[in-house]
Amino acid sequence: MKVFAAIYIGSFEVSLKIFELSSKKPIREVDYIRARVDIGKDAYQKGYIGYELMDELGKLLSEYKKVMESYKVDDYMAYAGGVFRDIKNELFVLDQLQIRTGICIEVPSNSEHRFIGYKSVAFRSEFAEMIQQDTAVVDIGGGNLQVTLFSGGKVVTTQHMVLGATRIKEKLSGIKNTVSHYENQIEELVNKELEVFKSLYLKDLKVKNIIFMGEYIMELMKKVEKKRDKVISSEKFLKAIRKLYKKDAEQIARELDLPHDNDVLLIPYIVLYTRITEELNAEEIWVPGVNVSDGMAYDYAERNRLIRPTHDFEEDIISAAKELSKRYESFSPHIDALTKMAALVFDAMKKVHGMGKRERLLLQTAAILHDCGKYVSLAHGPECAYSIIMESEIIGLSHLEREIVACAVLYNTYPLDDYEKLADRLDEAGYMTVAKLSAILRVSNAMDRSHKQKFKNVKATIRGRQLVITIETVDNIVLEKGLFDVKAVFFERVFGLKPVIREKRVYN
Repeated sequence: MKVFAAIYIGSFEVSLKIFELSSKKPIREVDYIRARVDIGKDAYQKGYIGYELMDELGKLLSEYKKVMESYKVDDYMAYAGGVFRDIKNELFVLDQLQIRTGICIEVPSNSEHRFIGYKSVAFRSEFAEMIQQDTAVVDIGGGNLQVTLFSGGKVVTTQHMVLGATRIKEKLSGIKNTVSHYENQIEELVNKELEVFKSLYLKDLKVKNIIFMGEYIMELMKKVEKKRDKVISSEKFLKAIRKLYKKDAEQIARELDLPHDNDVLLIPYIVLYTRITEELNAEEIWVPGVNVSDGMAYDYAERNRLIRPTHDFEEDIISAAKELSKRYESFSPHIDALTKMAALVFDAMKKVHGMGKRERLLLQTAAILHDCGKYVSLAHGPECAYSIIMESEIIGLSHLEREIVACAVLYNTYPLDDYEKLADRLDEAGYMTVAKLSAILRVSNAMDRSHKQKFKNVKATIRGRQLVITIETVDNIVLEKGLFDVKAVFFERVFGLKPVIREKRVYN
């Protein structure tokens, strides 16, 4: 058994959760300590964290370190939320906190942050059954919120919106209102974004379930339903939560039995939960009662082989990529042929390219998305595809992995830039991965340049210094052979292997 600690620095709270992790028992929460620190006020108003707030954070983290020592923690993870990505002195703050406390704090990208939180829900047994129907996983934070839609057990899309409770509070901080006017102002901020989201992504879906993650949602659910962790009807939820409208934060806090009497974020959260439930028009709501700290524990346990995932997170990535490809009307038969061809070449070269299972997944994702930019511009498809991929949340991919996929798509067509030109986006390992994936993608794509899937029973094997691709065809493949030879030049430069086609004619 291991004792694990998760420290999370959010926009208005710093928390410490202690867990017991075992391969034989479910993950067990041992302790949960929370302290109010209003980082969002400095971040969103000033754009940096002042020295007084830095001192407060340092003292608090030092106390948390003593708590971890008292529990004899075996390992820990410390994450700072998106609020840190919005401050100008992020590096200085992180450096000072580590010097003062010895705690190393990471600031994950939005993709990584949300994925870790999502893991804590996906490991629950109820999740697999729920997402067979149209379901929205809604994760509301201080700086933003994210919605992931599922249908038939597969990811449809993940969308990020700048509608966090702290950010909303700071936007309205200069407006003096009565309670009802304040709620109306929040709704005006929220409604437009939700309307756009509905018009773009809910045309073909009828959301049945909402899975909520965020602050105060458990307290709100307890007001509606005394039994913890229960699925309740949206109608019942809205009826209870709407009664809280026209009350001030102090009255609501007393009614929900909250420790803070005058919490300025309470009303923004309540309005967000209300309007999202109303706009998605779901039938039922489930609140599993987990947050990013629980996700950190699940992520650590999974990476250290203490637990096995019951949900296929890699399939989420493939599913999200396919849905994105469909949205931009990529040609599906060609996409399918290219994805299979690229995987075939990858598998034949395992001893040469030195890449693993994760890179194979990135190659498949790049193959699925390689043509999506043509929807925007036929002349500048690769650049448009790069932008589409980088601006799309593909749940399960880190920011760096999304960059690798986007670059592999871009350099499938264009000559690969020198590392120095890409060093601000990729480290050396990432650059090498882009080179290898784009080389494989180029020769695979050349084999279906006509988009007519002329090749059958394709096999690939290494013979000496050649990658021999054996195909059967009844068609004329002069075009494919010519383009294949052009693409082979870069492939040979990257791998030191010359790809060649061996044709077996098949006659009808």
